[in-house]
Amino acid sequence: MATLTLRIPDELDQALERQSTASRLSKSDLAREALQRYLRVAQFRTLRAKLVPLAHGQGINTDEDVFRTLDRP
Repeated sequence: MATLTLRIPDELDQALERQSTASRLSKSDLAREALQRYLRVAQFRTLRAKLVPLAHGQGINTDEDVFRTLDRP
């Protein structure tokens, strides 16, 4: 496993310490989880930006349109 060193503001470190104590997870585990979540959201947004124009081209413009399309046999 690689090591990452970063600088964070004191307030963020204090909040991380409190959450670490409350959740009984290490600060590294919490930071790793937050980074993984951030990267998944970033990947989702990238994919969504590519797919939305394709969906619009097929007349899929709302969540309801998506559900109707998925419900089709």
